[in-house]
Amino acid sequence: MATPAGADGTAEPDTAAPAAPPGRGRWVTVVLGLLAGLCICFALPPWGWWPLAPVGIALFIHVLGPRGGDGHGRPRRARERAGIGWLVGVAWFGPSTLWMAQLTPPGYVLGVLVAWGGMVAAVAAVCPGDRRRIVALPALLVLFEWFHLHAPFGGIPLSLLATTQTRAPLLPVARLGGVLLLGLAVSTIGAALYLLATRRWLGAAVAAVAVAAVALVGAAWPIGDPVAQVRVAGVQGGGPQGTRYSSADAPIVFGRHLEATRSIAGDVDVVVWPENVVNIEHPFEGSEELGLIVQQAARLDAPIIVGVVEGVDEDHFVNYVVVVHPDGTISDRYDKERRVPFGEYVPMRWLFEPIARESLPQRDQVPGEGEAVVDTGHGRMAVAISWEIFFGRRVREGVRDGGQVVLNPTNGSSYWLTQVQTQQVAMSQLRAVESGRWTVQVSPTGFSAFVDPAGGVHQLTDISEEEVITRTIDRYDGTTPAQALGDVPGLVLAIGGLVAVVIVARRRRATAAPDTDDA
Repeated sequence: MATPAGADGTAEPDTAAPAAPPGRGRWVTVVLGLLAGLCICFALPPWGWWPLAPVGIALFIHVLGPRGGDGHGRPRRARERAGIGWLVGVAWFGPSTLWMAQLTPPGYVLGVLVAWGGMVAAVAAVCPGDRRRIVALPALLVLFEWFHLHAPFGGIPLSLLATTQTRAPLLPVARLGGVLLLGLAVSTIGAALYLLATRRWLGAAVAAVAVAAVALVGAAWPIGDPVAQVRVAGVQGGGPQGTRYSSADAPIVFGRHLEATRSIAGDVDVVVWPENVVNIEHPFEGSEELGLIVQQAARLDAPIIVGVVEGVDEDHFVNYVVVVHPDGTISDRYDKERRVPFGEYVPMRWLFEPIARESLPQRDQVPGEGEAVVDTGHGRMAVAISWEIFFGRRVREGVRDGGQVVLNPTNGSSYWLTQVQTQQVAMSQLRAVESGRWTVQVSPTGFSAFVDPAGGVHQLTDISEEEVITRTIDRYDGTTPAQALGDVPGLVLAIGGLVAVVIVARRRRATAAPDTDDA
């Protein structure tokens, strides 16, 4: 995105108001910092008030500035900016990750106050406190989200800026550069709003036009012609939200999905079951569960893609999908690679178990490896099991290996509230746009849906209902810039913006330095 005019302090004058009295100013700063974070938070699913995201960024830019406004007060120290950033981070991630409080109360508190709050505080601390922040903050937020996608524990990419825009006109930006470029677009619009509020008309116009142009290019970018069609049935067995798998619940959950599958009467090519609907302590091959599934595959003359969790020993389990064919054979097993920290395994168990023993999973999932695709007999399909849909690189791998459709068998039945489930639908939308593929999300208790390559959601189920969604969808072989380049476009622009900020700062210092050469 273009560097707004006035961002280096050389263009239009600032028109901000004079400084407020010290006591009142401090409380105003606290309120504005919290308000900035809450605006971003409530732009996220399940609320989805997407225009609030750039408003939150504009407030963040404003509150990081000198006391009283640019040019009207002393610049804030790094420690002050860190405190403001911490407030923004807590308000941004506190409400939007509230579901974690039931899963792991200590983890929720540490995550919000230390991890997310601390990371946003670090962003604010290194961001310049003068006019350079108009460019620097959006760029630094890209680097923050890139880090967020990879660490800690392999990445916890929740509540990303891009997730706020899945129902907004900016969504096509994701086709060109994925979630990081879309997040940068949101932040650039926020910078434009700040410039508009401070009457820097040219800078605001340049930033807004640049983002609009990128969105238009993304919307117009071709994804190619479909190579074939496939009729897919996604099975949601239903049941109460909040169901956790136990030895008593597992047969009930399996039975619900078997009954829902028996209701399929029309012709289908492929049937998709959710993640770990088969939850057993014995091998799946040769099991009673497999025999019952084969009966339905033979009746429909269609393969059934089944999510299985299988106990290995008292400390480990595996989580995979397999294709069960009408003749009873099993093929194309894919084991989940990207595990949920503190949900499917405990990192540094020696450290956390003494603190939160009862709230932690007692066994760790064994991570899988190999191609994230299955051959269905009706085309190769990329597979991202549950949490993996939050990682664009996982879907890119499956599509690169020939996936013409993206499958997301998932299980959100044990989560409190609907924050995870609604954000996961948003992630399926982002993955569909990035890859240029139809995406099929299937969950035991919701949400299940089809998502088209433009990000449109079709046949979205309700929570807890029993439903079989069926649709004929296109299979694609084409590619997109986001599929080919991943996070590179957003990172390059962000790093370029930071380099520009550094160059401008050095030139200004050189110009202001007195001439010390001998005459």
